[in-house]
Amino acid sequence: MAEGLEQLYQQVILDHSRERHGAGELDPCDGESFQVNPTCGDEVRLRVRLDHSAGVPRITGVGWVGQGCSISQASLSILNDLVVDKNVTDAENLGETFRELMRSRGQELSPDKQDSLEDAAAFVGVARYPARIKCALLGWMALRDALAHALTAEPLQHKEEAT
Repeated sequence: MAEGLEQLYQQVILDHSRERHGAGELDPCDGESFQVNPTCGDEVRLRVRLDHSAGVPRITGVGWVGQGCSISQASLSILNDLVVDKNVTDAENLGETFRELMRSRGQELSPDKQDSLEDAAAFVGVARYPARIKCALLGWMALRDALAHALTAEPLQHKEEAT
């Protein structure tokens, strides 16, 4: 990877780790997940809100509260930008593409896959460092789990209203 491109990618990660798009509680929500990276102590509680009116559920909100390194925080911020207003199938496909990037050992993916990741493509360099891959994947694991809860359980806000 060219040095200028690597610096640009590092800047994208730093910017997102400071700005933290989607950071904060999301209430009400349809699904929630709490994930911890035991290797470094990064943690996140991620919530999703879905709209079921158009057939395939669409993600209308992602909120997260967590702490950790700049890689995990930036990954969560970029995840928010990528999946809000996407249907669940498209979000799952993006998650799989991101996991593929993390398995790439620092090699870029095909141009169409790389482009679909938008700012998340900046994590290509992270994939060279096995100890950091879990940091980058933390939010994506939380999203997958929160979506599974949202799609298989009664929405959380309805449960709270019933009690």
